[in-house]
Amino acid sequence: MRLIVGLGNPGRRYRDTRHNVGWDVLDRLATRWNIRVDDEDGYCVVGRGSIRGQRVWLAKPQTYMNLSGTAVRELLRYYRLSSTQLVVVCDDLDMPVGIIRVRPKGGHGGHNGLRSLIDELGTQDFARVRVGIGRPTVMEAADYVLARFGADETPSIAAALDEAADAVEEIVARGPEAAMARFNRKVGAASRLDEPVPAVQTAAPEPRSEAKP
Repeated sequence: MRLIVGLGNPGRRYRDTRHNVGWDVLDRLATRWNIRVDDEDGYCVVGRGSIRGQRVWLAKPQTYMNLSGTAVRELLRYYRLSSTQLVVVCDDLDMPVGIIRVRPKGGHGGHNGLRSLIDELGTQDFARVRVGIGRPTVMEAADYVLARFGADETPSIAAALDEAADAVEEIVARGPEAAMARFNRKVGAASRLDEPVPAVQTAAPEPRSEAKP
């Protein structure tokens, strides 16, 4: 059993932005494996199904990026799963657009969603698939992650989202190490995925009266 979480921000204004690639990968998995992700469960929208013969939950936290850990902690508790059964898909500022990276565990690397997960779960021991979105040269990082991809980036990010979905499937079927061996590429010395970088403050949480604990 695996809980697969795509990190992102809810709402139309954040759809297809760089910070929401985790949700985009989850959508690809849902389409491939005919899983409907539309059941409101606490702080998440979830769907249950199978990938390569293995039972999975697909989940999109609705708490906004900076409080993702609250939603995921409650799901793990409710479904009686451990952090080692968790797979997180998110964006990465320190990798070029079109590159993905699989890790079985690690730090947050300045990503506020991962930071929240680590803080709330009390562990770094969960697999993650990180999708490169590039780092801005002129725009502020906080604005950049909430912007959409340029036309020249569309082919690369589309291929990366498909590849990230492939990587999640490999983790489900054979584990993170097998996925690492198949999908990880060298991205240069400038990419230090688990070293702290200045934190990017993203969308501020908004009250969600309909969400239950």
